[in-house]
Amino acid sequence: MKDLADNIPALMADMGVRARAAAAELAFAPAGAKQAALIAAAGAVEADVDAILAANAEDMAFGRDKGLTPAMLDRLELTRDRIAGIAEGLRAVAAQDDPVGAVMAEWTRPNGLHIRRVRTPLGVVGVIYESRPNVTADAGALCLKAGNAVILRGGSESFHSSAAIHACLVRGLEAAGLPADAIQRVPTRDRAAVQEMLTMTDSIDVIVPRGGKGLVGLVQREARVPVFAHLEGIVHIYLDAAADPEKALRVVMNAKTRRTGICGAVECLLIHRDAMDTVGQGIVRALMDAGVEVRGDDEVQKIEGVVPAGAEDWGCEYLDMVIAARVVDDLDAAIAHIRDYGSQHTECIVTEDDAAAERFFQRLDSAILMRNASTQFADGGEFGMGAEIGIATGKMHARGPVGAEQLTSFKYLVDGDGTVRD
Repeated sequence: MKDLADNIPALMADMGVRARAAAAELAFAPAGAKQAALIAAAGAVEADVDAILAANAEDMAFGRDKGLTPAMLDRLELTRDRIAGIAEGLRAVAAQDDPVGAVMAEWTRPNGLHIRRVRTPLGVVGVIYESRPNVTADAGALCLKAGNAVILRGGSESFHSSAAIHACLVRGLEAAGLPADAIQRVPTRDRAAVQEMLTMTDSIDVIVPRGGKGLVGLVQREARVPVFAHLEGIVHIYLDAAADPEKALRVVMNAKTRRTGICGAVECLLIHRDAMDTVGQGIVRALMDAGVEVRGDDEVQKIEGVVPAGAEDWGCEYLDMVIAARVVDDLDAAIAHIRDYGSQHTECIVTEDDAAAERFFQRLDSAILMRNASTQFADGGEFGMGAEIGIATGKMHARGPVGAEQLTSFKYLVDGDGTVRD
């Protein structure tokens, strides 16, 4: 492929042909072979930890020179613990039941035909992502588990880290006797490669964009290939009048400050008017004490240190130590705000009122709705999927955390006994 590096259309066409050939083999690959490949890849990640850290150090220097924010640098950074987590994620996906061939439903017609709907791979998946190098492992593992070949195009910031992780995945494939072309990585930072991927209808069956609004918007506007959209995480927490103060404090602080640069981090706090002078005030002060800039409406600004919120703060994904906050008259006003400004990613209600929680769950249609739990749990690994390729915010096919099962389609298998139609 080095010979093709200066010819992006030829490079991508070649990758597409090889991915399609690999997908044909993966469609019937034994479950044990895919499992063995992922386990071997996990071992390779652990063995190569120093090389991965060195590659990541190059990326971190590139990111600092580029002026990335601390939150974005946190998304990019790999540590020994995070690399151990990558290996653990690979093993977790390996341990899952193989979705390919699983019977989703079966029935027998009065004429004797026996019909089964079974899971089948999508084919070739294209994944376009930004700065998080662990997506290389997550996406590669999940696509392989689902019997798909994958073409990975990581962000320029994580170029070297992604290459080091990808090399481990390829070693896993080779150790298990599976085609190395099953997991390919675009070997250039040139953005023309993204444009090519979006039009490769002969080679790619679905595109998964994972990144900010600009990336996802570009893909949705220009892709000729079907898209699983992972839109920005404009995540809300609503503090109900019946919120438990201790639970509310734990949930909000974790949801905002644990890791500000992930899509499940809360970006807007909605406070019931009756809770503002008690639990609301305490949480706003706690956020500021922790170094979070709170941008509030007129009511929240009565607390010393709160910065006035502008119109642009409602519906903003900060991915930083910043949160918008406003007082709402009741639950329905909170729901209306979320409908107006949310991205249908994740929302949470903090309440001890079962009826309020049920109304919140019924009347909002975000991919993930939570009660009394940190929105940082909006993650495929935390949902027991081992990993995720993204949080799909659309409504077609896959929605919420996209794991191996969501990366399959289905086909019908029909058995007869010389059966003919009248």
